[in-house]
Amino acid sequence: MSSLAVDVRGRPWSPVVIVAPYVVLAVLALCTVIIKRSETSSLLVDLALCAAAALWIGWMFTLHPGWRDRPHTMVIFFAGLIAILAVLVVRDPWFGIFAPVAYIYAFRVLRWPWLLAGAAAVAMLAGTAQAAGVDKSTAFGLIGYVAVLVVNVVPMCGYAWIEWRRAKQNDQRDDALAEVSQANRDLEAMLAENAALHERLLAQAREAGVLDERQRMAREIHDTLAQGLTGIITQLQAVEQAGEDPAQWRRHVEAATGLARESLSEARRSVHALRPEPLQTARLADALEDVADRWSSLHKIAVQVTTTGTPRPMHPEAEVALLRTAQEALANIAKHARATRVGVTLSYLEHEIALDVRDDGTGFTPQDPVLRTRAGVERGEESHEGGGFGLVAMRERIEGLSGALQVESEPGNGTAISARIPATFAGATA
Repeated sequence: MSSLAVDVRGRPWSPVVIVAPYVVLAVLALCTVIIKRSETSSLLVDLALCAAAALWIGWMFTLHPGWRDRPHTMVIFFAGLIAILAVLVVRDPWFGIFAPVAYIYAFRVLRWPWLLAGAAAVAMLAGTAQAAGVDKSTAFGLIGYVAVLVVNVVPMCGYAWIEWRRAKQNDQRDDALAEVSQANRDLEAMLAENAALHERLLAQAREAGVLDERQRMAREIHDTLAQGLTGIITQLQAVEQAGEDPAQWRRHVEAATGLARESLSEARRSVHALRPEPLQTARLADALEDVADRWSSLHKIAVQVTTTGTPRPMHPEAEVALLRTAQEALANIAKHARATRVGVTLSYLEHEIALDVRDDGTGFTPQDPVLRTRAGVERGEESHEGGGFGLVAMRERIEGLSGALQVESEPGNGTAISARIPATFAGATA
């Protein structure tokens, strides 16, 4: 509903309210003609005042509805109407009948505090009309006149104050509702934004999951198929060098066949994200001894496995990471180190679990391991002990468990690889 269709308190302007003032003025003018038909000059003045009131209402209110939203314009309109009505009431008390119409205008076009003054003015005119027959020249008559005024003014001013308070409370309630509505809109927008963010997070989580799975498969393929194929190639090359010796030839073929079976089994376990076979029925220390014994038998290099501290239960991921680290380290030694002795030490310390793999091989000059191995991966190379994807896979496994991987080496003095995992993450109890 537009502001022109309602008054200052939000009530609609009905046609009755618009037309009523003219009807009342017409009736009063007719009464004046009947009463003063013999007083021509006085009658003409009264009719002129009635016409002035009608024209004032028509111009200031009826013909310009847009002015009803202008507080100062409505104050001027009401003051002019009261002035004309005051003259009419003083001349002819029966014009006090127009007071209800004046009250309607006061309560529907005047804002606070003009409403209080307007209601008081109309009440005084109504009281003056009611006390027209009182002799105001005497003290008793004057007191009676004042009493009539008080009886009219006080209730109407009180009602005006109540209306103002009610309108103020309505405005406060409307403001509160508007704030609640705005808060609801903000909440809806926030929920929509959170939903969009949740969708993005889910998408990122799915992408991260895919990436993690790819990295896991890459590590598992390297730790199973790649190492197994390397061992098979080594054994087949040894077959070529065996010449006419059937026993040596048969031994290398059997070793290659065994490596193929083990690699196939481990590959299947990796695809299904199962634990490595050595850890299925044995603890980590026993699994390391088993891996080291088989590696030693295959490559004819002495391996000493040592366990220090008190063995305690570990998280499966920690056991797999340390076992794969040992396997990769041994594979690198077989390919590059030309070592004669290897030592593997598993240490159960108070705050961490440590795995150290040492050899007495040729060693190398270590650079930044991460940069070096990344460069090797980009070139598709594994140029020396610890190079290529193997060290990257070891580092990712260990650091993924909040651990640390260190490589120490020196040309001619062998290499030492140390992997450490916090005991709390490994699932151990100190």
